[in-house]
Amino acid sequence: VEDVVSSHIPERAYAEQWDLDGLHQDVDNYLGLDLPIREWGQEEGIADEEIRDRLADAADRHMAQKAAMVGPDMMRQIEKAVLLQTIDHHWREHLQQLEQLRQVIGFRGYGQRDPLNEYKTEAFVLFENLLTRLRQDVTAQLARVQVTAEPMPLPDLESLEMHAQHIDPATGENELTLSASSAPPGPTSSAKVARNAPCPCGSGKKYKHCHGKIV
Repeated sequence: VEDVVSSHIPERAYAEQWDLDGLHQDVDNYLGLDLPIREWGQEEGIADEEIRDRLADAADRHMAQKAAMVGPDMMRQIEKAVLLQTIDHHWREHLQQLEQLRQVIGFRGYGQRDPLNEYKTEAFVLFENLLTRLRQDVTAQLARVQVTAEPMPLPDLESLEMHAQHIDPATGENELTLSASSAPPGPTSSAKVARNAPCPCGSGKKYKHCHGKIV
């Protein structure tokens, strides 16, 4: 807000010299807001401080609405993600620009200028431009990002398979799983097994302590 107002409403400039159309365009581009800036500029006695305050209030309300939709914690995560991604992108470009500057800065010596001082001066200007682009791009992305809070999908109960379990209190193993996967078939309802005889399932236990146990 400070940058866009200062660039279109210079200090000590008359209201007739204000670039309200350019200010309106930048507010739309960077803040995602369509505000009646031209009408504000026609108000009697309006000053640049008032326009700056109105823009700041509108931007704060705009972002507060986004945060209220998903919660402050999620909004902070979104802000961090956008900031880090934008820094990474611009920093790569900045390093490429510095490398290009190193390759040509030696020619400044032919003009009786110190290449080292020239490099420091231009590198500082590039870094300031980096910070400006960073503020603009991060603000524009956050102002236009669409944030929605979606409920977690409920499981489809009809598609869930139900499995019975029978845990052996002596071993803690699932007898039904063991008998179905690896053990030989157990006794059928028509077979009669003595209670002290070995269990037909092959567990090595007596029938009364295995499949013949009364639960």
